[in-house]
Amino acid sequence: MVADTTAAKAGYKVVGTRPIRHDGVDKVTGRALYGADVRPPGLLWGKMLRSPHAHARIVSIDASRAEALPEVAAVVTFADLPRPKDTLAEVGEDQIMSQKYLSNNVIAEDKALYKGHAVAAVAASSPHAAEEALGLIDVCYDVLPPVTNAEDALKPDAPILHEHITAPEGFGDERRTGTNATGYVQHRLGDVEKGFAEADVVIEREFRTRTVHQGYIEPQNATALWGEDGRLTVWCSSQGHFGIRDQVSSILDVPVSRIKVVPMEIGGGFGGKLRVYLEPIAALLSKKSGAPVKMVMTRAEVLEATGPTSGSHVKVKMGATTEGRITAAQAYFALEAGAYPGAPVGGAAACILTPYDIENVLLEGVEALTNKPATAAYRAPGSPIVTFAVESVVDEIRRRLDLDPMEFRILNAAKEGTRRADGTMNPPIGALEVMEAVRDHPSYSAPLSGPNEGRGVAVGFWRNNTGPAAVVANVLPDGRVSLVEGSVDIGGTRTAVAQQFAESLGIPVEDVSPQIGDTDAIGYTSNTGGSGVVFKSGMAALEAASDVKRQMAERAAILWEVPPEEVEYAEGVIRHRRDPELRMAFRELAGQLNDTGGPVVGRGNVSPTGVGGSFAANIVDLRVDPETGKVDVLRFTAIQDAGAAIHPSYVEGQMQGGAAQGAGWALNEEYFMSGDGALLNATLLDYRMPTSLDLPMIDTVIVEVPNPGHPFGVRGVGEANIVPPLAAFANAVDDAVGARLTQLPMSPAAIVAALARAGRT
Repeated sequence: MVADTTAAKAGYKVVGTRPIRHDGVDKVTGRALYGADVRPPGLLWGKMLRSPHAHARIVSIDASRAEALPEVAAVVTFADLPRPKDTLAEVGEDQIMSQKYLSNNVIAEDKALYKGHAVAAVAASSPHAAEEALGLIDVCYDVLPPVTNAEDALKPDAPILHEHITAPEGFGDERRTGTNATGYVQHRLGDVEKGFAEADVVIEREFRTRTVHQGYIEPQNATALWGEDGRLTVWCSSQGHFGIRDQVSSILDVPVSRIKVVPMEIGGGFGGKLRVYLEPIAALLSKKSGAPVKMVMTRAEVLEATGPTSGSHVKVKMGATTEGRITAAQAYFALEAGAYPGAPVGGAAACILTPYDIENVLLEGVEALTNKPATAAYRAPGSPIVTFAVESVVDEIRRRLDLDPMEFRILNAAKEGTRRADGTMNPPIGALEVMEAVRDHPSYSAPLSGPNEGRGVAVGFWRNNTGPAAVVANVLPDGRVSLVEGSVDIGGTRTAVAQQFAESLGIPVEDVSPQIGDTDAIGYTSNTGGSGVVFKSGMAALEAASDVKRQMAERAAILWEVPPEEVEYAEGVIRHRRDPELRMAFRELAGQLNDTGGPVVGRGNVSPTGVGGSFAANIVDLRVDPETGKVDVLRFTAIQDAGAAIHPSYVEGQMQGGAAQGAGWALNEEYFMSGDGALLNATLLDYRMPTSLDLPMIDTVIVEVPNPGHPFGVRGVGEANIVPPLAAFANAVDDAVGARLTQLPMSPAAIVAALARAGRT
């Protein structure tokens, strides 16, 4: 639901409307091509041999029996890769990884660090032959004890994954070598002890969350052809083909100019398709075999060997006065990094208390290595975990003070000029407006009708990102425009970028044909992540539109034989500033461009600043069966500040998608690990994501507090929506049955156990 939008107020004709997405027909008819659809002539099939152990030294690998199979064209182990440099590489949203770790994660060097860690690969004439060949590779392991959660990993006697790592500065009493602690952040604001002394109520709680996966429907895939000319072409589904190109270049020590990555359509990513897993190995198999090689993960491989988000251990302490003013907050959080450094500690620290104006704050965050797949980004990485803890304590404090849930939050809401614990001074933000929208929504005051029904609310934040982006606009003779973008399209960003271009140019968005260029066809564009595409590629499209307008005015001046400064472009019409008879529509002039100097091609190459963060909130109504612990979701309302809704339908879809994922994280989803480090639920039958049968229609409310850093006021919308559900569900369960759950998921068994502890069974 969105009314009185920014677009309506400003009188926009394209921005704020709901055109049919340009790629819609291809996707509903099956014409759209995804990574697994690529089949060059002479194709071979690649498969990975993966470690059966969560932690083991690799003593030896003997692939001679596999290489002897007639169907096998190539075998690759770590020995076939260049020796990795210990330099840093960008691997996705807010994540930097050592090139050595990036390479070792693709295929193990001397240690297998999680069950499913790749140790060898084969290329054969068929998938079945490749599977048979894997069984003929002999690997000798020296099995080591694993560690699978952050608390155990940080203990002094924990098994150490990387013996050379030194504890980060500031963490612990000494910087010892041989530790699983690989990153540490601390933020201070004011005097936290003084703040707690001023509080009338102080509550301190401890929380734990399990590892969860992004749950995209399309598994990772890669097809590679290393040509005889030394050029490498890779086809894959990713969230950033330039990022994939750069990672392949880094791992294989091949210049980026010799690599072309062709972006295919993507069946979901949510942060999990920013990093390479198969691409470098498919490339090496192609180089050794002289043929194109395709690799596609099974669902079990996706769950066991790609990056989920962190499990966690979080402690939160907050104090408030009887009037409801929060005086101090302190938090410690340990996030699992998996096998290699990269947990989203920075994102968690930036978001944990951002909805509130608190004068005295102390935050400490650490990442811990565990024998699980290396973590990857997952929608607002880090923020949902710590917000679950903070919003649970906020709800408990307001109950202790007998205050309305939203009035308590509104009293403490962050505003423009509020300083955050990480030192950031808030620009114009929508925290208060989102909270007021929750308070004023009918769902917030509607009566609950039955026993064991409860209502929970929560508020969260994501900072959003930006980065370099490129757009090229080719004006066609019939007045339409081919718009080549560098951002991979997830969730309809093609259309949202095209809308901004069309609005600026004053032409119908249906006359714009957006497409995604490969790494040789368009300028460098950073990943589709951080909710940044509509902002950064939108800015590039606006620059390209300005370039087109300038050139079109110059061409009209040539036709009219007047100085260019006497011609102006406005709302799709080129006209003389003083002579009303000299005017032409965009389409009319487009047909004469070749007579005035050749085609018009507009360029937009930007790296914009001014990105704006987003606040989101949920109202969740549910019913708990106290005998079984089963939760039925009765009503779910998602509210978010989008800045300006370029395409309201896509904004609503992002909000609903994030809310649904948050519901799964809260109630069902987890990596269920055995004592020896094996993932025991590595199928979608056992890894329980919510379906349409588990959730009601998710109502949406778009709040628009324009971001002054963007001409249309755009803020990112893809990530903040997953932040509040975890806490909203926990608060609703507590409201329903009087049991405060501090560990996720809140499965039926966990709820029954909590009721027993509370004496409510």
